Amino acid sequence: MSMNWQTFRTRALTAVVFAAIMLTGLCWNEWSFLLLFSLIHFGCWTEYHQLNRRIFPAYDALHFLFKAGLAIAGWSLLFFFFPHSFQIPFFKTTTLSIATTGCLLMLIGTFFSLKANAKVLFRSWIGIAYLSLPIALILYLRVQDCSLPLWLIASIWINDTMAYVVGSFIGKTPLSSISPKKTWEGTIGGILLSVGLITAASRQLSASISTADIAAIAAIASITGALGDLLESKLKRMAGVKDSGRIMPGHGGFMDRFDSLLIAAPFVAFYWWWLHG
Repeated sequence: MSMNWQTFRTRALTAVVFAAIMLTGLCWNEWSFLLLFSLIHFGCWTEYHQLNRRIFPAYDALHFLFKAGLAIAGWSLLFFFFPHSFQIPFFKTTTLSIATTGCLLMLIGTFFSLKANAKVLFRSWIGIAYLSLPIALILYLRVQDCSLPLWLIASIWINDTMAYVVGSFIGKTPLSSISPKKTWEGTIGGILLSVGLITAASRQLSASISTADIAAIAAIASITGALGDLLESKLKRMAGVKDSGRIMPGHGGFMDRFDSLLIAAPFVAFYWWWLHG
C-alpha cells in the first residue's frame, strides 16, 4: 500500500484543527470537558441511527421521539459518572430529571413505533452499551485523574497515525477482510510505536501517574482501539457506506473519529478500577 500524499495532507490539516478543539475541551475545565463529550455523544448517536437505518430497513419504524429519548437517557450516564467533580446543588435531582425525560420520550415514541419489532428495539438499545457507557467511563477516568483521558486519547491518536504511516510504507499482509486497507504490519507497528512514544513522553513530562500505568494504558488502548476500528468498519460495510458522517474532511464522522475510543475506554476504565479503584 503506497502513501497517498493528498489524502495525508487533508487528514493532517483536519487533525490539527480537530486536535485544537479536543485539547481545549479536554484541558480548559470540567465544564468544557462535559460539553465536549456531550457533543461527541449526540454526534455518535445520530450517526449510529443513520447506519442502522441503512442496515435494517425495519429500523425506520422507530419514531424520532423514541430514538431521541434513548440518546437522552444514555446521556444521563455521563452525569452519573461525573458527580464528584461538580459542586452543583441538586445534582442528583438534575441527573434523575434527565434520565426521566429520556424515558418519557421513549415511552411516547413507542406509541408511534408500533411497527417496530423486538429485534429492531434491541438493536437500538445496544447503542447504550456501545456509545453512552464508554463515553460515561471517560468521564469516570477524568474524575479519577484529570490526565487519564489525555493519555488514553493520545495513545489512540498516535496508534492510528503510526499504523497509517507504517502500513502505507511497508504494509503487505491484510489484517482483515472487513477493512482490506489495514495491514498486520501497520497494526503491530502502530501499537509498538504508540506504547514506546507514550512511555517516553510520560518520563519526560513527570506525569502524576506511574510510567507502568501509562504504558499499560497505551497498550490496552492501542490493542482494543484497533478492534473498535474493525467493529465500526463492519457496521459501515453492512450499511454500504465509506464513512459514518462527513463532519471532518479526510476523517469522516464522529464514529469514524471515535470508534477506537468507544471500545478502548471501557477496558482502560476497568484496568484503572481493578488496580486503583
